Amino acid sequence: MRLSVSKTEDPEINLASLIDVVFLLLIFFMVSTTFEQPAVLKVDLPEASNVSQPEKQPHSFELVIDQQGQYYLNDRQLMDGKPATLRAAFNEAAGEDRDIPVILRADANTPYHFVVTAMDVAAQLGFTRLSIATERVTEDQAGD
Repeated sequence: MRLSVSKTEDPEINLASLIDVVFLLLIFFMVSTTFEQPAVLKVDLPEASNVSQPEKQPHSFELVIDQQGQYYLNDRQLMDGKPATLRAAFNEAAGEDRDIPVILRADANTPYHFVVTAMDVAAQLGFTRLSIATERVTEDQAGD
């Protein structure tokens, strides 16, 4: 009986299917990844707490927007609501100091674009400390 010795072939790896799998994984991770864009303007959102107000407030200026979109900077009415007017008023109130906190107080019925315009002008001028003021709701008002 004569046994033939079979020649052993080197295993061959098919790279085409491996490349397909790696490509599909790459597409999956690219699609499922969230891309974080850092905010240009930091907004301090109000928190509901019973912490008392500090006795001494740092120097700041307050921008009030009424229902009609009229702006008031430190209780002084501005001529109009144009961004150029806001820019000039901010520059006059703050000078070169961009670390001054800006408190934005808007009426509940103020059209949203007036608030966005004010925030945009503050961001363009380099103000990074913007607070949006709200009224505290008591338990009596919450039940209405």
